[in-house]
Amino acid sequence: MRALPSLLLVTLFAIPFAFAASLADLTDKEAGGGLKEALTQGASVAVAKLGAADGFLGNPKVKIPLPDGLRQGEKLMRTMGMGKQADELVVAMNRAAESAVSQAKPVLVDAVKKMTVQDAKQILTGGDDSVTQYFRRTTSAELEQKFRPIVAQATSKVQLAQKYDQFAGKASSFGLVKKEDANLDSYVTRKALDGLYLMIGEEERAIRKDPLGATGSLAKKVFGALQ
Repeated sequence: MRALPSLLLVTLFAIPFAFAASLADLTDKEAGGGLKEALTQGASVAVAKLGAADGFLGNPKVKIPLPDGLRQGEKLMRTMGMGKQADELVVAMNRAAESAVSQAKPVLVDAVKKMTVQDAKQILTGGDDSVTQYFRRTTSAELEQKFRPIVAQATSKVQLAQKYDQFAGKASSFGLVKKEDANLDSYVTRKALDGLYLMIGEEERAIRKDPLGATGSLAKKVFGALQ
């Protein structure tokens, strides 16, 4: 892969003239390598956080609830003394996501290795969610295939999960639940991917804000030049 030219970094980030010289001093290899280091770090940290116990369940930003259309049913269950079963299902969904996400790192790292010059341009000019969009475009199909059987194995152990598809299917026919949410395993897999990409985006923004927090020397050098 041809490394991202140093002058391109200057143009894409639109750095004021006072800082352009420090970026221009970087070699092409340093510029491309620094970007890859940052992406690999962000993806690795996101996977580690979400794949840990309570990575989803304990994080309000990514915690997986029942679909909106089933919230009323959840309230009814609680009034009928079935709150424990509802809680078990929510816990099972989030535990399934935590188990699935732990398998994501090799796929994400491989996507970084295959990054092209055009990919780099889009990342550097695409705004705060550019990294999220890159990983979603290059890894979502493969990760969905990896996640789904893990999710299915985890949710199958919960009695209420076995009835989810029946309830959600009926709710979907009345327009109360989105069609893509009518299957439990599909719903949890999709929400797990959403949570993963959200956290990757947060890690990327953190590196941009604090380059010294980057673990790789090239990432520190490249993003430090942007300050």
